[in-house]
Amino acid sequence: MSDNNPVLPAKKSLVKRFVRLFVAFALGTIIVTSTMTYLTQTRSYHEDCVADLRKLTTHLTRLIQNEEDEFICLKQYFQEHPEKVQVPLDFRSELPKLEKKYNEYMQETYPGKVIWQNIDYVDLDEEGRRLYVNYRFAYWFKIFFDAVEEFDLSYVYFIYPENEQDHIMNYMFDPTLGTKTSEDGSEILILGDIVYEDPAIHKYMWDAWNSGIIQDGFDSLDNEYGHVYTYCVPLIINGEKLGLVCSEISVEYVNSEISSNVIKQGLVTALVLIIFTFILYLLLNSQILQRIIRIERGVRSYAEQKDPAVAGEISANAGDADEIGSLAGSFAGMITELEDHMINLQRVTAEKERIDADLSIASKIQADMLPKIFPPFPERKDIDIYATMNPAKEVGGDFYDLFLVDADHLALVIADVSGKGVPASLFMVIAKTLIKNRLQMGEAPAEALANVNNQLCEGNDAELFVTVWAVVIDLKTGDVREVNAGHEYPAFKKAGGVFELIKTKHSPAVATIEGLSFRETFFHMDPGDMLFVYTDGVTEATNKDMELFGEKRLLKALNGNLGAAPKELLPAIKKEIDDFVGEAPQFDDITMLAFTYLGEGE
Repeated sequence: MSDNNPVLPAKKSLVKRFVRLFVAFALGTIIVTSTMTYLTQTRSYHEDCVADLRKLTTHLTRLIQNEEDEFICLKQYFQEHPEKVQVPLDFRSELPKLEKKYNEYMQETYPGKVIWQNIDYVDLDEEGRRLYVNYRFAYWFKIFFDAVEEFDLSYVYFIYPENEQDHIMNYMFDPTLGTKTSEDGSEILILGDIVYEDPAIHKYMWDAWNSGIIQDGFDSLDNEYGHVYTYCVPLIINGEKLGLVCSEISVEYVNSEISSNVIKQGLVTALVLIIFTFILYLLLNSQILQRIIRIERGVRSYAEQKDPAVAGEISANAGDADEIGSLAGSFAGMITELEDHMINLQRVTAEKERIDADLSIASKIQADMLPKIFPPFPERKDIDIYATMNPAKEVGGDFYDLFLVDADHLALVIADVSGKGVPASLFMVIAKTLIKNRLQMGEAPAEALANVNNQLCEGNDAELFVTVWAVVIDLKTGDVREVNAGHEYPAFKKAGGVFELIKTKHSPAVATIEGLSFRETFFHMDPGDMLFVYTDGVTEATNKDMELFGEKRLLKALNGNLGAAPKELLPAIKKEIDDFVGEAPQFDDITMLAFTYLGEGE
C-alpha cells in the first residue's frame, strides 16, 4: 500500500455555510415579506383612505342637509353680496363673538324670535341677514377645518359651478384661501376663488355634479399643490343642486403611513425570524451538523493516516440510527472494504505489471518476427519492397512476410488472423511459420496453403482462422502465381497507369475446414508495375460518424500518390487513414505491403 497521501482540497467549514445559508434565508424572507406587506398595505391603505374620504364627505354633506334651507340662503347671499361676507382669519376664536353679536341683534330687533323656528331668514332685515351669514360662515369653516385636522386630510371645501359651460368652479368654502384687511383693520379670508377645473383631470368631480349621484371613483391630482386624492359628493337640498362638498388627502401622507407600517411589521417579522432561525440552527447544529463533522473528521483522519481502526471510531460517533447514522456505518464499512481491496489491488497490480511486461516482450518478439529492415535485399536492383504493421493492441493478429524462395523467385505473404490480442498473435506466429516453411520447400502457393490449412485445423479448439494473400513471383519473367484465401483484393498498377483492384475469385480462409483446396490464379508484371496489398484494418478504419474508409477512398489515396516509391507510399496512405479517422479509436490492426517489379537490368 502506498504511503503517499492524496492531496485534499482546502477544507471549508460546513457550519459557516449553514450560517450563511440561514442568514440568506432570513434576509430573503424579510425582503419578500416586506415587499408583499408593502403591496398589500398599499392597496388596502389606499382603499381605506378613499373609503374614509367618502365617509367624511358624505357625513359633512348630511350635516349641511340637516340644516335644510340654511345653506341655500348662505349661498344665495354669498352670490348677491360677496363683499359683505367677512370671515375672520381666526374664525375659531371669533366664532363666539360673531354668534353673540348676532344673538344680541336678534334680541334687540326681534325679541323672542329664533330663526328657523318662529322667524324665517327672509323675514330678517339686511343687517340681521349679514350678521347671520357671517356667523354661520365662520361656523361652517370651523366644521370644515375640524374635519381636516381630525382625519389628517389636506383640506375639505365646498364649491359650485360659476360657469358650468366653461367648467369654472367658485370655491365658496375653502380653508386654503388667502387673506385681506377689512375696513375695520381685521384680517379676513378671501372667499370665492374662481378656478377652471379641467374635466379631463377632474372627471369624477364633474360626473358627480352633472349626475347628482355619489360616484364610486375619485380623482388623483398631481400639481403644484402636491399629489392628492380628491373625492366629491353632490350637495342637494330640497331637490336643488347647490354644489359639491369635496375632501382631499395627500398621497405622500398615505405613502408615509404605509412605509411606517411596513417598517414596523418588517422589524417585528425580522426579530421573530431571527429568534426562530437561531433556535433552528442550534437544533440542526446539535442533531445534524456536529454528527456530519465527526464523520468528516474520521474520514479525513483515515485519508491522512490510513489507519483501519478509524472505522470503529466512526461507528461509535454515528449517533441515532437515522440517515446520518446509516451514512457513518457505510463509511466505516467502506473503510474496511477498502483495506481488503487495497490488499487485493496490490496483488492484481503486481500481476498486471507482470502481464504487461510479458505483453511487451510478446509485442517485441512479434515485431522481430516480421521483416523490418528495408530494403530487405539491398543487393538486388530488380525489386523495391516496403511493409508496415500497426497493431490495435499490444500484440496483433496481422502479419506480412517476404523472402526469396531461390535466386529467381520471391514470395510475398500478407494475412489477418480472426480475433485480437494474445490468442490471435500466437495463431499468427504458427501460421506465419508454417506458410514460410511450405513456400521455402518449393511448394506452389495453392499447395502450401492446403497443407497449412490441414495442419492448423488440428487441435484448433479456439476455432481461429486466417485470411491469406500469397504470391510467388518469377523475378526473371515477371510471372506471378497468386492465392487469395478470403483476403482483401490487392491493388495493381501498370507502369504509367493507375491503381485498380484485382478482383479474382476468393478461396476459403485458412483453418476453417480440413481438406480444403485453394484456387490459384496467374498474372504478369512488367518492369515498373506495382502491387499494393493490405488487411481489412485499412478499408474498415472507422471515423466518429461510423463511416468506413472503404475501397473507394483507398484507391483515391493510392492514385493521389502515383509517383511514390513503396517506402513513401505506405506512410502517405497511413496519413490519409489517420486524417479520416480523426480522434476515433483504432479497432483493428493496419498492415500494408507495397512491391514494385523493376525487372532485370533496372
